[in-house]
Amino acid sequence: MQNGPAVRRRKLGAELRTLRTGAGLTSGEAARLVGWHQSKVSRIETGASGVKPADVRLLLDAYEVRDAQLRELLLMLAGSGDAGDRSRWWHAYRGVLPPTYRDFISLESQASAMRTLETTVVPGLLQTAEYARAVTRAAVHDLDEERLDALVEVRLARQDVLRSNPPLELCAVLDEAVLRREVGGPEVMARQLGRLTEAARLPQVRLQVLPFGAGAHVGLTGPFVIFSFPSTSDLDVVVLDQLTSSLYLERKEDLMAYSEAFTTLQAHALSPEDSLDYIAGIGDGA
Repeated sequence: MQNGPAVRRRKLGAELRTLRTGAGLTSGEAARLVGWHQSKVSRIETGASGVKPADVRLLLDAYEVRDAQLRELLLMLAGSGDAGDRSRWWHAYRGVLPPTYRDFISLESQASAMRTLETTVVPGLLQTAEYARAVTRAAVHDLDEERLDALVEVRLARQDVLRSNPPLELCAVLDEAVLRREVGGPEVMARQLGRLTEAARLPQVRLQVLPFGAGAHVGLTGPFVIFSFPSTSDLDVVVLDQLTSSLYLERKEDLMAYSEAFTTLQAHALSPEDSLDYIAGIGDGA
């Protein structure tokens, strides 16, 4: 398990190494092409040191990488501020966002797909403003109104990934407890259930409910998110959100285990169609 920046460094290095070997170059040959010492290329590829976006561009040019989507993604991993509008909007909120949250948003903004299990609250990408305010107030103590407003704005701005072109594909499995917990009171919760129903009808959203009747399941260990990225699966990552930080799992074994767990959860959950009916029933007081 690593923190977000370390995971991104390692993944960026591994992808650059793959591109170098695909171009038929040794690390020494690559270094000579861009005017570096071989050790710099090695440190970048092993994730031992960070790399500037300008250096990534030099390497991508040397390896004759023309895939615009892949170039944008790798520049994002290097921390580029010009890797596209989706990857920089939150910079205006740097003063109120902790580093782990900024890193999560940067991954979310560049991912092509997101699979998430939620056991306690509605996923941030599907929250109403009222619900987001109630959740944030409960989770973060001693917030003044200005900072609370900013955090809610960020939560809502994140949802633009579902309306971008192409949009993020969201697959969410929600434990029934998420729907039963009255966050913000009954009126706020009623509007939130309505928002879930609207979102579930979007072609880029697949929403399934895991009812209490399903019994014990693999997701009882806690919520998780799996990000998948365009062009390469080697950049996929699992995120486990904690109270004060986030943990990032990047090993293939971890990715496989969580992917299999999510598939199992989907199999035990209600179908998307039945989930809509179930949400409507809860909203009607069933």
